[in-house]
Amino acid sequence: MNNSKPKQLQKNIGLFAAFSTVMGTVIGAGVFFKVASVTASTQSAGLSLLAWLAGGILTICGGLTSAELAAAIPVTGGAIKYLEASYGKLTGFLMGWAQTLIYFPANIAALSIIFSTQLINLLHLSNGLLVPIAMLCGASVTGVNLLGAKYGARLQSVALIAKLIPLIVIVIWGLGSSSPVHLSLLPANSHFFQTLTGFSGGLLATLFAYDGWLGIGAIAGEMKNPKRDLPLAIGLGLTGIMVVYLVINFIFLRTLPIHELAGNLNAASVAATHLLGNLGGKLVTIGILISVYGALNGYTMTGIRVPYAMALENSLPFSRALKRLSRTSVPYVAGLLQLVIALLMISVGSFDLLTDMLIFVMWIFNVLIFYAVIKLRRTQPELERPYRVPLYPLLPIVAILGGTFVLVMTIINQPVLAITGIIITLLGIPVFLATNRANR
Repeated sequence: MNNSKPKQLQKNIGLFAAFSTVMGTVIGAGVFFKVASVTASTQSAGLSLLAWLAGGILTICGGLTSAELAAAIPVTGGAIKYLEASYGKLTGFLMGWAQTLIYFPANIAALSIIFSTQLINLLHLSNGLLVPIAMLCGASVTGVNLLGAKYGARLQSVALIAKLIPLIVIVIWGLGSSSPVHLSLLPANSHFFQTLTGFSGGLLATLFAYDGWLGIGAIAGEMKNPKRDLPLAIGLGLTGIMVVYLVINFIFLRTLPIHELAGNLNAASVAATHLLGNLGGKLVTIGILISVYGALNGYTMTGIRVPYAMALENSLPFSRALKRLSRTSVPYVAGLLQLVIALLMISVGSFDLLTDMLIFVMWIFNVLIFYAVIKLRRTQPELERPYRVPLYPLLPIVAILGGTFVLVMTIINQPVLAITGIIITLLGIPVFLATNRANR
């Protein structure tokens, strides 16, 4: 007779470890490249910084709100399971479907395009190589992950350190140098609707740089004191990230004029060259390349496991194939499916188009998650909540209103992008019904 107790999560994560997890999860490639689309939308230094500030506040409210569900429903599957518990199987399935077809492949495609853009800029290669290099980049990261989880994890550890180096260098040199640019914090256009449109476009762009916060609450089950430390870790971590993003963008704005930043995906490298000279600029660009490759690896590692987890429940077509594991215990069919979709996106998309679409689609589900906190407080008051969102219901309401503003303004400003994202997501409904019927 086996009297051994089942294994449980060890509660050994303290405040500093949780804080580090928040910083490491969210800081990625977006801070270096979204200055191009933010300034292109706002055409104003002041409005650009306001967009970064608003994006940070919205992210803090969203992180603190969604963490309540993560602590109350600590199961494998994360946000998909929160939605299932709140709205039913279909809503959870649609999020997994959208992550499989849009969110993770679009992230991989967008970051591969950015890597290629930076490499071409660094080595002065032909722009005609943009797509082939991007495809090779995306394929190489998938290849590393197919070798086994430990190789992807090692790559992630190296990239975590590397991505902080260019940030630190730019901040130190940027704040210590004189500014060649006159910084005007007033909007360039006094027309209210145009200002609102520019701000909303800039806000949408910043949310890509802040992306990654949704999974933070998943560590609640391993924290020593989640009730006290989780809100502190999320609040301090995301506030710290917001401050870093504001400082970095302030430096970009005081180093290069708006017209050189707007739409320029090499803006971070150009600014580094202005601050540090040619050699310093190249070294920073190499650091940025490693950072991008690490972010790409993170999305690849996580993304592969979404269709695999859904296939284990026979929720997707061809589930039998998607749940196959390689000799290194990697769901290789799911990985190859993700790569094929990403390669198709690389061939037809651009960095901003892909990132705007993935953020728009995911924020539909984010708003549902924020409302789920309020809904479950009412319908399941007996649910054990090791952590409760502070200032309830203010923070969930701010998160809901902010997310709704982003969605509505995107539909108004970029209707084709929004409708495309919605249609691809809704195509999951007949798939869900068909697989349910087949599984009976």
